[in-house]
Amino acid sequence: MQSTLANRTAEKTSLADWWKANRGLLGLLILLIAFPFLLALSEGQSIGDVLANEAGNAKFMQGLLIEVFILAIYALSYDLILGVTGLLSFGHAMFFAAGAYFTGIAFKNLGWGAGQTLLGLVVVAVVQALLFGVVLPRVKGITFALVTLGLASVFHIVVQSTEMSEWTGADVGLQGVIAPEWLNTNTARFQLYLLTLLATFLVYLIYRRFVDSPTGRVCIAIRENEGRALMLGYNTFLFKLVALVVASLTAVLAGFFHTIHQPIVSPNVASLGWTVSALLIILIGGVGTLSGALVGAAVFRLLEFFLDRWFGNAANFLLGAVYVTIVLFLPYGIVGTWRLRSLDMAKGRARLMKLLGLGKKETGD
Repeated sequence: MQSTLANRTAEKTSLADWWKANRGLLGLLILLIAFPFLLALSEGQSIGDVLANEAGNAKFMQGLLIEVFILAIYALSYDLILGVTGLLSFGHAMFFAAGAYFTGIAFKNLGWGAGQTLLGLVVVAVVQALLFGVVLPRVKGITFALVTLGLASVFHIVVQSTEMSEWTGADVGLQGVIAPEWLNTNTARFQLYLLTLLATFLVYLIYRRFVDSPTGRVCIAIRENEGRALMLGYNTFLFKLVALVVASLTAVLAGFFHTIHQPIVSPNVASLGWTVSALLIILIGGVGTLSGALVGAAVFRLLEFFLDRWFGNAANFLLGAVYVTIVLFLPYGIVGTWRLRSLDMAKGRARLMKLLGLGKKETGD
């Protein structure tokens, strides 16, 4: 009886600690859920208009934020490979593109529903992760990056080939994909907004738990010094393969949402440029921080949209200038630099309080 009560007390304590540690994240989640309603009310629309997917700025901003959430999920998958495990991959776009194309083919050509498609995507994710994993015992570093680039380039060529036009649309892309009614971005945008928002936060929490787990700690050890991890008896190949599988599952999920939200699956999502986009996002937010992928995705997409809206043809030059500025003045990304500076600020605040005589005085026995 006493042990049962002790276990319940411990569970309540751990749950309370979790709520306390994640109150900022939960507050942001609540704010983002309420955002479309607040925006609609500020422009004279009603809450019912949001739920009924009426045209307006609220619906438009939901579409823009859905793109941010998709990019965040995609960037998280790349951060796990590069930032956490230390695997430089130039073919990560293949993971995303395979999810996007498979979703389009399943909906358009096979007539599958969302449930069947998601199950198929699990198989697709595992297969392509194993394909990348085949070369892990043989190559590493820049050689691994070039091999993954080669695999992704082959996939990019295949989806553009005329022989595959019936399935992939060749170089014009896969068009005419109709998502299920309850996921359609035109008729059920708020539902899709909520789904992508919750998926983003869930993936982030799972990734954070993964990094804090023994498996994640070994992945970090591999990034820091793979030779030492081998010396300690860890089979680094298996841990890197696990990271690839988890990242692949996440990237195909982002591709799934991309096909639902966009009217066309373009071959560009299978190109090297799409991998570079993921790299840019985590560089902006902070490599290996996880939360930096979320921040970087928001900065990347919103900057791209508003600069293009305000400056037109000069937007690309301004975007490049912003990226260079971030690299120069925030070398560890927004989140990484903030974490580093926050420690210095805490020490400086404590020193200032001590000089002013406001610090805590040490008491003797």
